[in-house]
Amino acid sequence: MLKVSRFADYSVMLLTQLAAHPSSLMQTPDLALVTGLSVPTVAKTLKKLSQAGLVESRRGAKGGYALVRDAANIPVTEIIAAIDGPIALTECTVDAGSDCEIESCCSIRAKWHRVNKAVINVLNTISLADMAPENAPFIPHRPFDPVAMRPGD
Repeated sequence: MLKVSRFADYSVMLLTQLAAHPSSLMQTPDLALVTGLSVPTVAKTLKKLSQAGLVESRRGAKGGYALVRDAANIPVTEIIAAIDGPIALTECTVDAGSDCEIESCCSIRAKWHRVNKAVINVLNTISLADMAPENAPFIPHRPFDPVAMRPGD
């Protein structure tokens, strides 16, 4: 079974909420409330997404999280990779090297690379905007000013 992790799924869910309110900063408790996830889970997930450069954060009472790019420019593959690492259907399709014991004599390794590449290519055509729900729940508005989020401010 091909399956993305729970946290990759949660990441898409959280990012679609941020995408639904592009001019606002969203706080962790608000995102937890509308998604049904726990505050610690939301915080942990947003931290990973921030480290991957998918969201920016601002600390403080008027702080929160926002997407760094338009949702249409964020492929689902980038979100999955930020949480789960490279997309690989089999051990031998991992770019960073393989722990496969029979790699040297495997007759189908190249075929798995072809299948893996096809899956990644399809997932690359699906953006975060494509994953957005029809109606996003209301979250309190906190104005988002990307200029104020630059390092050193």
